[in-house]
Amino acid sequence: MIAVNNVSVLFGGFELFSNINFMINKADRIGLVGKNGAGKSTLLKIIDKQISQTTGTISMPSDITIGYLPQQMPLSKKDITVFNEALTAFDEILNMQKELNDIHNQLSELTDFSEKEHSILDRQNHLISFLQIHEISNIEGDTEKVLHGLGFSREDLVRKIVEFSGGWRMRIELAKILLKNPDVLLLDEPTNHLDIEAIQWLEEFIENYKGALLLISHDRAFLDNVTKRTIEINNGKIFDYKVSYSHFKILQQERIQQQTAAYENQQKLISDTEKFIEKFRYKATKANQVQSRIKQLDKIDLIEIDDLDNVSLRFKFPPAPRSGDIVIETTELSKHYGKKCILKNIDLVIERGEKVAFIGRNGEGKTTLSKVIVGDIDYGGTLKIGHNVKIGYFAQNQDELLDPELTVFETLDNVAIGDVRTKLRDILGSFLFSNEDIDKKIKVLSGGERSRLSLAKLLLEPYNLLILDEPTNHLDMRSKDILKQALQKYDGTLILVSHDRYFLDGLVNKIYEFKNQKISLYIGGIYDFLQKRKLNNLAEIEIKNKIQAEQNITKINSDNKILYFEKKEKDKQRRILQNKVNNAEKTIENLEKEIEFEQTKLNNSSNLSIEEIQKISKNFSILKSKLENEIPYWELYCMELEDFDNHNK
Repeated sequence: MIAVNNVSVLFGGFELFSNINFMINKADRIGLVGKNGAGKSTLLKIIDKQISQTTGTISMPSDITIGYLPQQMPLSKKDITVFNEALTAFDEILNMQKELNDIHNQLSELTDFSEKEHSILDRQNHLISFLQIHEISNIEGDTEKVLHGLGFSREDLVRKIVEFSGGWRMRIELAKILLKNPDVLLLDEPTNHLDIEAIQWLEEFIENYKGALLLISHDRAFLDNVTKRTIEINNGKIFDYKVSYSHFKILQQERIQQQTAAYENQQKLISDTEKFIEKFRYKATKANQVQSRIKQLDKIDLIEIDDLDNVSLRFKFPPAPRSGDIVIETTELSKHYGKKCILKNIDLVIERGEKVAFIGRNGEGKTTLSKVIVGDIDYGGTLKIGHNVKIGYFAQNQDELLDPELTVFETLDNVAIGDVRTKLRDILGSFLFSNEDIDKKIKVLSGGERSRLSLAKLLLEPYNLLILDEPTNHLDMRSKDILKQALQKYDGTLILVSHDRYFLDGLVNKIYEFKNQKISLYIGGIYDFLQKRKLNNLAEIEIKNKIQAEQNITKINSDNKILYFEKKEKDKQRRILQNKVNNAEKTIENLEKEIEFEQTKLNNSSNLSIEEIQKISKNFSILKSKLENEIPYWELYCMELEDFDNHNK
């Protein structure tokens, strides 16, 4: 479907890619991996024609459609609702539908056909074929479904885009791309702004997606769940594996071991050959052999060992001072922002040494409770901080809280106290800041560098309670692994807000789920929690159905005839409303069948007379008009039925 042929990219005198080749086939699920700066994002931009390669070609069919989500992009600030912005994904299809309706109207009024009108007929046939492939009958339903899957509530859909943060607006952009249903998805870190529920929904969406996927992600669980092929960029070359990420890591290690063995053998051969040449260079009897060995050396194609990017964080948290047995306790704690209630009557106990995860959809109060605990915001109810508790806090927007005019070294030096000041360079070195880096100003650092610097600040003082809000944002996989290992060895209490399942797995043993202003406690790891919640959701549905059935029987057999007749009257009213919906749906279904029948006639209109084509087009327009008139009635009946059900729950 897409062929990358001998593509090279030069930036100044540096070669990013060197004659790389690979194919993206229909329904491929590809993870694109490599160290930071290897060129992953650049390759996606080249395929999407955002930038051009230096040499080589990208071959693809002219009619192929691509959906590209970059890591960062200009976000819409239009004064329209979330729902209407998402609907713009269908602008092309809706415009084509309008054009087709206009053509039908033109044809129905013609009395004679010229060459120009025949070209209109060709355009009509093209539009009909296109719209048959791209089903548009349920645009609004599909839009609502995708937005809900990405975390938007029904109330959110009518809110203006400008009311949402950048992360939520990125979700809207992702929704628009998914709704377009392109032939190829190019996604660059799509989970950066998603919570666990939204990530799981996206995994299910991709599982049912018919096109090809090329994905960049630092979320190992997400990569393993959605990709079946891994392309690694390493030293300007690519290595293509028909396996998921975890299996690729095993094969990559085997490749490096093989390269290392071959490299060592080659170096021994070169050394032995050079020694022979040096030893017999001036002996006439060995002249031919020496010349032969020199030519042999010149022909050797030197083996290179691929770079595994083994440079990574090296640190451990200082020993935690002993705190009281109870570290955090809340009683009926609540938090409102104006009239909006975020947390309501929260009772929570966290004991010394526990490693706890706060889980839930964005906006449910995880960060809010973290800020309450550290004293950043006020609240209602009771919060007790345990004896001798010293809190270290990594905020979700920690990188934005750094002073952009300070240098890396000054950022630590300004808050360090005592003997630790003599170790600042060592601490910065452990977090990958070289001697040259420590004099850089914060404003020129990348997101990953700022996150690492913020983590380094946590080593300046021994804390016995760490509250980390999305600490892995902007960190690569290896850095996340090192941070996870350090937290596993940390002997204090940990509260962790994260949507990275692989990072949480084996790290936390207690989970609080935030939902509908409340919290629920789960004992166990992240995958235990996800499995329990799935089973609980199924159980709740079964219990609800059983209770409903029992209630119906009880009401019918009740001696209270007033309640019985009230229910009977409500059932009658509901049947009337349901019949209206059913009848409208049946009418719409019949009209759609008739329209499809007329479209089939128009598709095969080459053997028809002008009068027959005019008659078909006129009938087609009449049917379309009837359908357009019927749909608002169906929508009205559906709303009436929904309102009735909501009122009588």
